[in-house]
Amino acid sequence: MSEAVRVDAWAWAIRLFSTRSAATAACKAGHLKVNGSTVKPAHPVKLGDTVRALTPGGERIVVVTGLITKRTSAPKAAENYDDRTPPPPAKEERVLPVLRERGAGRPTKRDRREIERLRGRAE
Repeated sequence: MSEAVRVDAWAWAIRLFSTRSAATAACKAGHLKVNGSTVKPAHPVKLGDTVRALTPGGERIVVVTGLITKRTSAPKAAENYDDRTPPPPAKEERVLPVLRERGAGRPTKRDRREIERLRGRAE
């Protein structure tokens, strides 16, 4: 087994990204960081490295515990990393949608300002 693996191949193999090209694009866009520094797709990852990835599902923080380049089943892939992603924050109260009378037309500027104030986004 090799001592290092390309970061884009590893991120795809452990299922951070759905395709290898998506992992490569994330590297090129600066959405993958190894030990705090932005890396290119060919950057090698070693055991113990911390990988921070901005994925479509949100930010993930994982520590490399195994090196794989082939995509395997999810349980086998999970054996190759330690997930250190903090739990998501508790859901805040949802704002009820503002209901307008049918046929009232588009909201005026004054109506829009009142709606924004009710949603807590007042200027």
